[in-house]
Amino acid sequence: MPCYCDSKKEFSECCEPFLKDMQKPSTPVQLMRSRYSAFVLGDGEYLVKTTTKENRYEDNIEIIKEFAKSALWLGLEVLKESENQVEFKAFYKEGNIINVLHEKSNFVREDGMWLYKDGILFNSKIERNEPCPCKSGKKYKKCCG
Repeated sequence: MPCYCDSKKEFSECCEPFLKDMQKPSTPVQLMRSRYSAFVLGDGEYLVKTTTKENRYEDNIEIIKEFAKSALWLGLEVLKESENQVEFKAFYKEGNIINVLHEKSNFVREDGMWLYKDGILFNSKIERNEPCPCKSGKKYKKCCG
């Protein structure tokens, strides 16, 4: 089965080992991709566990699960990556509306593990002539737009 994070790898060889705590992500982009897969699967525990201690709130697990399950996750696009930042767009559908979460995320190493610290959200939208995030192969304006 292809990985949810759109890496073009098999789930078993990409994000699954991280989500099942068999391996630790060795780069911020691996962590970010595994966190996207956790959203797709509604794995709030993983999302909280992979956040810095200062920003980790166990009470958020159920809220994260509700949000993750309320959306149909359509895909991930990694735009830029650097030593400890990853800029990405995550596409999801709520009801009949496709949304884009565009963020530049900051990551830090704590206790030998990469963790999500925080991020800057951008106000982005899907342009009419872009490929539709639903992966139909059509332009957004001719499909879900």
